Amino acid sequence: MGLKSDLMQAKVEGAKAMGVLEGDIPQGPGSQIEVESELIKEAIVSFLTKAQFRITQLTAPVILEDFKIPPQLGDVQPSVQSIDIPWPGGVSGPPAPAPLNPSSLRNGVQTKEVNVDKAGGATGLLESTGYTYIGGDPDSQGAFDVTDLDGIRDFTAVELFKEDIEDLL
Repeated sequence: MGLKSDLMQAKVEGAKAMGVLEGDIPQGPGSQIEVESELIKEAIVSFLTKAQFRITQLTAPVILEDFKIPPQLGDVQPSVQSIDIPWPGGVSGPPAPAPLNPSSLRNGVQTKEVNVDKAGGATGLLESTGYTYIGGDPDSQGAFDVTDLDGIRDFTAVELFKEDIEDLL
């Protein structure tokens, strides 16, 4: 029914345990049991809203929305060849493949920017997985499942520590 009615019922049961007949216990609006139950209910609500609860266990998937990497410099590998004429002025005849000098082209290659998001960014749709946790590291996403109520119960915990609420007691 509710906290207040549960408190009222507990008080009635307590009075009955002391030998008072239920018909002799005033329970209506304004009665001592109703007023006291309302005050206790409000005290409990006040306590709970002032208390600091702490997450002590949380295991959940992470959804990345954006992922951007600026262009990166790269090295030219020795296997790369040029079909340009090997020296200025050239020679008569078609150009011949010649190996490049990688040491002179260090950082001479630049990759394109990577810009993806979950809706499909400039260079593609972001496909990424990961997890976050408080408490024990589950080591992989395969170690937990929070897609149903049982998983949420198994991998989430919020606690109230007595030392955190001493000033409220």
